[in-house]
Amino acid sequence: VHGERPEGNLKQLKTMKVNELKLKDIHVVREFPDVFPKDLSGLPPSREVEFHIDLIHGAIPVAKSPYRLAPTEMQELANQLKELQDKGFIRPSSLPWGASVLFVKKKDGLFRMCIDY
Repeated sequence: VHGERPEGNLKQLKTMKVNELKLKDIHVVREFPDVFPKDLSGLPPSREVEFHIDLIHGAIPVAKSPYRLAPTEMQELANQLKELQDKGFIRPSSLPWGASVLFVKKKDGLFRMCIDY
């Protein structure tokens, strides 16, 4: 697991897929259980005080050309966003502020979505 050091002599190293990783398998989660929720099934509940950034009066979003995506990348973006929305990890937003999305090809040929903040 990333960030953990093996104990004793290292004879074999096992790679875990992300979907196999359980919270109880992560050292920092075991060390500080009161900080981490038991279930990460989606977005956190609404809070009494929502975070916001006070903008300078009259500020407008920066006009920057978006990264161009190939048709296959656009389809992959749509698929990944739908999957994240179906799982409850993201929700639609109509804010004028946003971040560009680009893809990095992984060794297995799949795309990893990266957000350019």
